[in-house]
Amino acid sequence: MRDDGPVRDEAEVVRYIERFASELADAGMQRMAARVFAALLAADSASMTSAELAESLRISPAAVSSAIAYLSQVRMVHREREPGSRRDRYRLHDELWYETYGERDKLMARFEIILRDGANALGPNTPAGARARESAEFFAFLQAEFTGVMDRWRNRERRPPPDHPPRRQGHPIR
Repeated sequence: MRDDGPVRDEAEVVRYIERFASELADAGMQRMAARVFAALLAADSASMTSAELAESLRISPAAVSSAIAYLSQVRMVHREREPGSRRDRYRLHDELWYETYGERDKLMARFEIILRDGANALGPNTPAGARARESAEFFAFLQAEFTGVMDRWRNRERRPPPDHPPRRQGHPIR
């Protein structure tokens, strides 16, 4: 450990970023957006400029721009101006996962409405109408359950994280 804080093994940080980005991409996120998101998540400040992201990930500024556009659209990052500068910084939202999944709740509500309308348009007694109705019921169920989960998360007691097993020798504290 240095006097100014924990030491990072940069090669291990890069492996973490790429591993997490790969999992996000496998789950459906755009590959470059996943890499940019993982890099922001790994930054202590939770923010970086476009130039910092491009240098860190060894990608073009255009790739950063496209990734940021996607991440902004799905409300995982926002842009802020550096004080006294014309440069933008891209920052993860506070309570990132809560905010991101909260947006999914709105999407589920829209799906439910459209599927209920579809069930009526397709005919409630047709196989397609029955599928649309069951799908709408599924999203209604998810919303009800999801609201409870989100409320429990918001109201949970703030406890310190559980102790983790000791790190293997040679791994810096992060």
